[in-house]
Amino acid sequence: MRRDLSYFQLYLALIASGCGLAGFAMSLPTLGTAPLVATFFALAALSLVRLVMPLSAWLDGAMAVFGAVALIASLPAGTMPIHHWLALFAAWAFAWLFVERLSAAIRAGRLPETGTGVLIPVVFGLALLVVWEVVTRGANVPPVLLPPPSAIGARLAAETGILWADFVQTFIKSVIPGYIIGCLAGLVVAIAVDRSPFLKAGVMPIGNFMSALPIIGIAPIMVMWFGFDWQSKAAVVVAMTFFPMLVNTVAGLNAASAMERDLMTTYAASYWQTLMKLRLPAAGPFIFNALKINSTLALIGAIVAEFFGTPVVGMGFRISTGVGRLAIDLVWAEIAVAAVAGSAFYGVIALIERGVTFWHPSVRGGRT
Repeated sequence: MRRDLSYFQLYLALIASGCGLAGFAMSLPTLGTAPLVATFFALAALSLVRLVMPLSAWLDGAMAVFGAVALIASLPAGTMPIHHWLALFAAWAFAWLFVERLSAAIRAGRLPETGTGVLIPVVFGLALLVVWEVVTRGANVPPVLLPPPSAIGARLAAETGILWADFVQTFIKSVIPGYIIGCLAGLVVAIAVDRSPFLKAGVMPIGNFMSALPIIGIAPIMVMWFGFDWQSKAAVVVAMTFFPMLVNTVAGLNAASAMERDLMTTYAASYWQTLMKLRLPAAGPFIFNALKINSTLALIGAIVAEFFGTPVVGMGFRISTGVGRLAIDLVWAEIAVAAVAGSAFYGVIALIERGVTFWHPSVRGGRT
């Protein structure tokens, strides 16, 4: 047996190759109907040599890709036979084995983390999409319950104009203004609370109470107050982002140690000098933590608020009407756009955090 593979990696290799052997035997009677799958099974069976020969981890990745392509290209019209399910399981095991060996090589220093490490989440995400596609099509899942990714991608391509208009209405007009106003207001009020013990005793309990209010209770009230356009959605976003910023900033302003504050006092620093040069920088990780939390809360709040009243445009409006018309592929297309927008928004905040709080151990420890 190979000594450079861990027991878990050997276990995955045995699973993948064992499925290959079993599937190859079962696919022999139908070799003409699924030649790609049969070829994949033959290669998977031959891959048992990895247990005695030093084959590269990239072979596992190539096997996973070939298995995914073979499966999707040879999916039958009806119910998928059992050897196709074995092929799916084997391809999944090869993908997992590739990720395991790749991460082990990165930890050992044989491969650089920058660039190579991105492959791990990419392979994981693609593997989930392949499993989703094969299971929904192979098991004849009704599109009303769960459409395959190919149908969602086709709807994304066909409805680009509608999806873009919904994105502009929800994200650009509602999320961004509400996010900026809510976070800035939370930061300013947090400084005032820190300055005044009276406000700290009065505002913080109310803030904790307000943060527990359900969005489905706030959204209809905001629609009645501010109308059906984007202003009411931005108001909901302000309400959702204000209190996380308030609580995190107040906690961050107390992060500076007593010794550091005493040092600023010996330098005859005023309250505002201490705030700007010591306490706000020390609160930076807390503030960015609130910004990252709010980046997802803001989008969720705007979408849910659109369920209670909006012009005939917006992600929440489209999701609500799409469910009513059983256009589930359009609903998933909107969900995909929202997920990408939210992830990109979070990523931008995280990149800014790395540049601003470069001195913090959590950031310095993540750099090579």
